[in-house]
Amino acid sequence: MRSVASRTSFRRRFVNGLMLGLTYVAAGVATLPLLFVLVYLLAKGVSAVNWSYFTSLPRPPGMGGGGAANAIVGTLVIVAGASVMGVPIGIGAGIYLAERKGAPLAVFVRFLADVLNGLPSIVMGIFAWELVVVPMGHFSALAGALALGAMMIPTVTRTTEEMVRVVPSTLREAALALGYTRWRTSLRIVLPTALAGIVTGVLVALARVAGETAPLLFTAFGNDFWSLSLNQPMNALPLQIFNYAISPYDDWHAQAFAGALVLIALVLIISLLARAATGRGFARASE
Repeated sequence: MRSVASRTSFRRRFVNGLMLGLTYVAAGVATLPLLFVLVYLLAKGVSAVNWSYFTSLPRPPGMGGGGAANAIVGTLVIVAGASVMGVPIGIGAGIYLAERKGAPLAVFVRFLADVLNGLPSIVMGIFAWELVVVPMGHFSALAGALALGAMMIPTVTRTTEEMVRVVPSTLREAALALGYTRWRTSLRIVLPTALAGIVTGVLVALARVAGETAPLLFTAFGNDFWSLSLNQPMNALPLQIFNYAISPYDDWHAQAFAGALVLIALVLIISLLARAATGRGFARASE
């Protein structure tokens, strides 16, 4: 009996160690693409990242130097405009889906949100082009913000729904017992409780749309000069990276890699903010 038990124990430890080793290998392999991309971008683009790159405008074709100051600012402006449109709608829709999860309208909206999450970004660009660019008669940052904002809505909606549904029902019952209406309970009790998770979903949606190129090709179009007007074409980092990458100039190729490096750094910062927001939310919940 003892030998059988010892063989069983050895087999269990062996299988456990093997599976644990496989998970370590899988985790390492999952990080390799990101590491390869970072190393490649550093090797190709770090030479073009300097103070002038962040403060100068693009130079004419064939001339060396220049920077991406207008593209960096344009990215921030367009993403901020997308947030103004997408975040309130997404949070409101998510709260409705969580509070009325069995209603026919909620089921329909949930299905549409899932479909929109898998929709190619270029389709959003064509939608914004037809809805805004064609009636206005020209490209604009507003159309780009609309396209990116529409892409943010389903992600924020589904994240908000999941975070609100995690809130214990006892909090809702206590608020209702104290005389709160349902809408006030949702806004004053449920929403602050789920805020950390909702903020994480918003930041993830921001990180996703910040690097989108296809929607901006149909909407913001690009601009080699300073432009802060939402009613005019505006440059953005993804647009400049695309235009420089397909150009025949070596200096522009280096700046395209530099722009990709800056864009990845921006996405990394947003992801770190999301992790920090999640950590604070868990810390408050444990208290």
